[in-house]
Amino acid sequence: MKKEKALVWFRRDLRDDDHAALSAALGEARQVFCAFVFDSDILDALPERRDRRVEFIHQSLVELDGALRARGGGLIVRHGRATEEIPALAGQLGVAAVYANRDYEPAAKARDRQVAESLASAGIAFHAGKDQVIFDGDEVLTQAGQPFSVFTPYKKAWLRRLGPADSGAAPCAGPLAGGELAGVPALAEIGFEPTDLAELGIRPGMSGARALWDDFRAGRLERYGQLRDFPAVKGVSYLSVHLRFGTISIRELVSTALARQAESWLNELIWRDFYFMILDHFPQVVGQAFKPAYDAIAWDDWPEGLAAWCAGRTGYPLVDAAMRQLAHSGWMHNRLRMVVASFLSKDLGIDWRLGERYFAEKLNDFDLAANNGGWQWAASTGCDAQPWFRIFNPVTQSEKFDPQGKFIRRYVGELAGVPDKYIHAPWTMSRAEQDSLGVVIGCDYPAPIVDHATARQATLARYAVVKKAD
Repeated sequence: MKKEKALVWFRRDLRDDDHAALSAALGEARQVFCAFVFDSDILDALPERRDRRVEFIHQSLVELDGALRARGGGLIVRHGRATEEIPALAGQLGVAAVYANRDYEPAAKARDRQVAESLASAGIAFHAGKDQVIFDGDEVLTQAGQPFSVFTPYKKAWLRRLGPADSGAAPCAGPLAGGELAGVPALAEIGFEPTDLAELGIRPGMSGARALWDDFRAGRLERYGQLRDFPAVKGVSYLSVHLRFGTISIRELVSTALARQAESWLNELIWRDFYFMILDHFPQVVGQAFKPAYDAIAWDDWPEGLAAWCAGRTGYPLVDAAMRQLAHSGWMHNRLRMVVASFLSKDLGIDWRLGERYFAEKLNDFDLAANNGGWQWAASTGCDAQPWFRIFNPVTQSEKFDPQGKFIRRYVGELAGVPDKYIHAPWTMSRAEQDSLGVVIGCDYPAPIVDHATARQATLARYAVVKKAD
C-alpha cells in the first residue's frame, strides 16, 4: 500500500533522472516533495565567501528546480543545519518517510544517523539507498568476507559481481508535489558571492554534465587510455565535478563504458567505487595512514617548502605548472595530481595530509574519498600494492607526459621561450643561454628547491622505519 506523502532529500545527487531515492519515493508514495539544505554546518566552515563549489551547487539547484517544476513540483530549499531542517520540513509537510541517497563520509554518516533518529521520534521513516556508486556496503568482499585493501583484486571481484541491473537506470517518471513551497534563494541570501565559473567555462547542472559527456563519448571515450596521461591534450572527460555533485549518473557512465568496451575509462570508475568503499569501511583514513605503521614516519616541518609548492615556485616546471593550474582553475589533471603529491611527500618530505588539506580547499571536484585515496596512494601510506620506494621523478615525468612542454608553457609564462630540450630542467642551461633568453634561474624562475636524487635518498631513509611492514 502506497504512503500518502514522502520527501526526497537531495544532497550530492543534483539531477531528476536516474536517481535512486527519487525513484524509490515515486514508487512508494502518492505525493513526493523534493528538498535541499544549504547546510550551515558545512558552509560556515568554508574560509572564503567566494567559493566555486557553492556557486556550482547553487546554479545546479536552479536548473534542478526548473526541471522539477516542469513535473508539477519544485525544489524546496532551506538554509540551516540539515539535522534540524530536514526533520522540521518533514513534520511540516506531514510525510510518512524521507528518502535520500547514501553518503560515505564519516561526518555525513553521523549527520544521517542524527536525522534518522529525529525522524523516528516523530514516527517518520528514513530510507537511504545506493546511488553514487555501483556497489557499496558488503556487496564486494574478499572470499574471507572482508573488505578489499588492494585495488586489482577488488576490481576483479567488482567485475565478477556486476550484472545488467547494477548499471541500469533508476526510473524517475511521475508527477511531483510542493511547487508552491519551492524556490532557490539567491547566492547572497546564503552569504556567498559569485565566482569566476563562467569565465573558466565551467557549466554547472545537468546540462553542463550532459554537454561534457556528449563531447567525451563522441570522440575520446575509446581513446581515453591513450590520451589520459598527457595534460596538454584534451583527453579526459572533465566530468569529475559533475560526478562529485551528482549532476550525472554513475550508472549511465558505467553502462556506456561497458557497451563501448572502454576498459580504461571503466577502470577509472571502478577506482572511484574502490575509494568510496575504503572510506566507508575504514573511516580512520581521515587523518591517519591506511597502513598504521606508516604513521611512524617523521615528516619534515618545512613551511617555506610547503609555501613554494602551493605557489608553484619549486623550480620544477611540471610541478609548478600543475600547481598554478590548480590555483587558476580549481582543477588539476589526474596524472599531475600524482606527480605533485609524490613531489610534496617524497621530494620535499612534507606530510601528505598537508597536501591533502590544500587540495580540499582548492579543488572544485573535491571529494573526500578520492582525495584521501589519491594522496595516500602517492605517499605509499594507503591502498597500494607497489613498494613504498616508488618515487616519481618530476623531470622524467615531464619529459614523458609533456614532451614539448606545451602544458608547462601554458601555466609557467616565465619559461615560454625556453627551448624544448631545456623546458623540463631549465637549470641545466648555461648562464649565457639563460641571459640570452631572459630567464635567469634563481631570479626570473626559481632554482630547484631540492635536488631530486638527494631527496630520493632522504625519502628511502625516512621510509626505512616502515620497511619491515611491507
